[in-house]
Amino acid sequence: MQKQLIECVPNISEGRDTLKIQTISQVVETVEGVKLLDVDPGKATNRTVITFVGEPDRVIEAAFLLIKKAAELIDMSKHSGAHPRFGATDVCPLVPIANISLEETAHYAHQLGERVGKELGIPGYFYEKAAKEEKRKNLANCRSGEYEGLAKKLTDPNWVPDFGPAEFSASVVKTGAIAISARDFLIAYNVNLNSTSTRRANAIAFDIREAGRTKREGNPITGKPVLDANGEPVRIPGKLKAVKGIGWYIEEYGIAQISYNLTNISITSMHEVFDESCKVANERGMRVTGSELVGLVPLQAMLDAADYFLKKQERSLGISESEKIKIAIKSLGLDDLKPFHPEERIIEYMLASDEKKLIDLKLNDFADETAGESMAPGGGSISAYVGALGVSLGTMVANLSAHKAGWDERWEFFSEWAEKGQAYKKKLMYLVDEDTNAFNKIIDGFRMPKGSENEIEARKKAIEEATKYATEIPFQVMETAFQSMEVPQAMLKEGLQSSLSDAGVGILCARAAVMGAYFNVRINAKDIKDRAFAEDILSKAAKIYNATLAIEKETIALIDSKM
Repeated sequence: MQKQLIECVPNISEGRDTLKIQTISQVVETVEGVKLLDVDPGKATNRTVITFVGEPDRVIEAAFLLIKKAAELIDMSKHSGAHPRFGATDVCPLVPIANISLEETAHYAHQLGERVGKELGIPGYFYEKAAKEEKRKNLANCRSGEYEGLAKKLTDPNWVPDFGPAEFSASVVKTGAIAISARDFLIAYNVNLNSTSTRRANAIAFDIREAGRTKREGNPITGKPVLDANGEPVRIPGKLKAVKGIGWYIEEYGIAQISYNLTNISITSMHEVFDESCKVANERGMRVTGSELVGLVPLQAMLDAADYFLKKQERSLGISESEKIKIAIKSLGLDDLKPFHPEERIIEYMLASDEKKLIDLKLNDFADETAGESMAPGGGSISAYVGALGVSLGTMVANLSAHKAGWDERWEFFSEWAEKGQAYKKKLMYLVDEDTNAFNKIIDGFRMPKGSENEIEARKKAIEEATKYATEIPFQVMETAFQSMEVPQAMLKEGLQSSLSDAGVGILCARAAVMGAYFNVRINAKDIKDRAFAEDILSKAAKIYNATLAIEKETIALIDSKM
């Protein structure tokens, strides 16, 4: 069964005392299997966003310990800051990351809340997916009145806490309350303005956020609210769905910001919010100077932003992931206020395994590793890498062609070929390591014990399955390298003719990858006991091999005719 992972993003009401922040956040790392991803303090808000991830039970334990430590070190009766808040650990959302549903995550939120109420005596509310009644789904409702209104709220029959004491006791005076939720991934995202006016920042927020603003008679700011038939204020909806927002002034930066919560980035993306903020700011006589991420962001959100801005510039989308990240950072101005380090801010990069991979080695180290005494990496891994280089050359020609002056109307055509090339390259780079992993599975099989009949049978089965897999992987190299030849082939015919040789070398690299992987398929297939399986894969491999040789011959003839 695949490992379940949830993320926890507690916001504590302390953003200035470094020692307190470290003490509270580091308690998370005392729980085995929990990884602390990010600690992001804000002086003006006097608030720190902490992010950690792990399996559900362990995350719940870490969250409980963090809430307990925050309650010990933070005194809410002395707290002030720009951000709405009502507790030492103000909010504690749980977010499903892998192999777990939002509904299951809500179950863990309830477990955490009950424990916080019983063992720590802290009152609190469940919101979003963990909410137990409709009006409590919205965090703003749960936190309305903030800390200053908490004594009254706790005694209001309509706002009896979901857990913990319903009284403003001496301990609650110090700890305040907490809101716990299960929610989809939320991006906390601030847009920077060339203004110091909170009111004008708020005006932009009201234009854009889903809730919009209250409709008023006469003056849109001071006029009397327009009421509906039920006596409720009529609202003018904002431009974007799944967006919450307010304006504030950040003293440490000396600017006003629009602080957004993007509650569903599949509905409204980060780059859409940025672009819309730019438009509205311009209309109101202001300018967006950049933006700021609070906490972490999914890789796809950054890649989507890069694609969005590349399309606007009519540039190829088939560039490397690292280049796309640079485009996203600069286009959104994420380094406007302070440096933005992708390896510290993108979730997938933070969760990346520390395991050593061949493709992470420098070129000279990769060559040394190959030349060493160990049997891996061998011909299969090298074939995959040569194939990756081949399709990379075809992709290069596509990107150069997309950027050629006078070919502007063809940029999308070449961009599509470059994107195909990047996909082939990614698969072949994966196969570099997977071929070595497949070989190691065979070695592991031979190392299995053989002291009894059962052990002998289990060993034979493991070796057979590992040998099949070690045959399937080079077959995948063959298949992928052969298919990837379409990219340099297309560029030979349609791309920059000054890059004929580059596309030609790409074809020859792909041909070498196919032939090398074919040798590996054949040598591994001969040891497979299941001959029907072996003959089938050998037959398919031979067809690919012969088709590759035909393409090589056709390519050389084409290049000779053009040079």
